Amino acid sequence: MGKLTTHVLDTANGCPAAGVKISLFRIDEGHHTLIKQSVTNADGRCDTPLLNEDEISSAHWELVFETGAYFQARGTPLTEPAFLDSIPIRFAIADAAAHYHVPLLVSPWSYSTYRGS
Repeated sequence: MGKLTTHVLDTANGCPAAGVKISLFRIDEGHHTLIKQSVTNADGRCDTPLLNEDEISSAHWELVFETGAYFQARGTPLTEPAFLDSIPIRFAIADAAAHYHVPLLVSPWSYSTYRGS
């Protein structure tokens, strides 16, 4: 059963990043189509998969994480504009029957991602 999930961890404060707005786009021939928006819960996860088995397809995708607003809401001192305001992560889904998990580990100054399980 294919699906797409994410998890945002605040590495600067050592906690899940609650309240991060996430936008999911499908990319076709350079054109971005907004598919879904979500906000992370107290565990830094979305309450439902970003794509479930009926929605997932082999394609190029982009997740955009609004981390500048998250750190600003926490009262974290930021530059103006924030160094990392919106973080786009582009990836491809090759197997629509697989679970794709795209976590984001973030601070105001850096981030990393990987294909999780």
